[in-house]
Amino acid sequence: MDAASRTSLDRDAFSTMPPALPGERLQTHGRAGRIGYYLAGEGRPLLLIHSINAAANAYEVKPIFEGMTGTRRVYAPDLPGFGISERSDRHYDPRLYTDSVHDMLDVIAEEYGSEPVDACALSLSSEFLARAAMERPERFRSLALVTPTGFTRLGAAKRKPPGSTREIPGIHKALSWKPWSQWLFDTLASPKSIRYFLKRTWGSDNWDRGLADYDDISSHQPGARYAPLAFLSGRLFSMDIRTVYETLRMPVWLSHATKGDFKNFGGTGWLKDRPNWTVKAYPTGALVHFEVPGEFLADYHAFLQAAEARTAAA
Repeated sequence: MDAASRTSLDRDAFSTMPPALPGERLQTHGRAGRIGYYLAGEGRPLLLIHSINAAANAYEVKPIFEGMTGTRRVYAPDLPGFGISERSDRHYDPRLYTDSVHDMLDVIAEEYGSEPVDACALSLSSEFLARAAMERPERFRSLALVTPTGFTRLGAAKRKPPGSTREIPGIHKALSWKPWSQWLFDTLASPKSIRYFLKRTWGSDNWDRGLADYDDISSHQPGARYAPLAFLSGRLFSMDIRTVYETLRMPVWLSHATKGDFKNFGGTGWLKDRPNWTVKAYPTGALVHFEVPGEFLADYHAFLQAAEARTAAA
């Protein structure tokens, strides 16, 4: 990738969208198509990756982005199909999202060369980050997974062939049927639905109002339905993720919720035999960093310092 592949955001690319984060808006073109991302701060590189849902976007990492730019060079992309990134009608699957992580590693390498990257991902995107780290372990100093998928008691025990997903045959075709696909998505991403799902994510009425407002804007852009419909079909969930997680040898911090709809982490027992993994539960909903930003950031800084010390000693 040459310098020409990283440019200021095209003037006509979702020009009506306000910025999700207080940083420079840039874009790159790579394996996963056009990816828009936010960049701010100075220091060692840190990659932040938002979750996947009907209205996902980089606003979901805002407290971490703002809290880390004082000491880090922070990169926060919108994943394919979301935010200011490409939303074309194409095949959305774990390979595409893993490739988008690789694309961002290439962007960071333009500035930092082969220096390993610290990276943090939310929810389902933890699977894509973990797969990228399995494929290019030398590019990562550490991983932070916030309420990641694949750690329910049932999910953690499954070991399906590489590349297998939870997609149910025929579901995506049915969801994408033109007479109703846009109506279905508009219903799913209505302001009322967005706030309903945020309440379930938080496990309370304390969900972030700014996130809800930005979700309204982001989910009503051209092509906004394509990636979420793939998500609803189960296509984005990997059935070999336990095997992927087991390959990781760099320091990994798993922080998770104890409230809301995403608090089932009964499948983390096997991590007790993995000294490179650190697990911490917070009395919050899934987006821990929104509810206890000070505690979360302090814990993350401590984890990063320990990871740096471990790397130096190796």
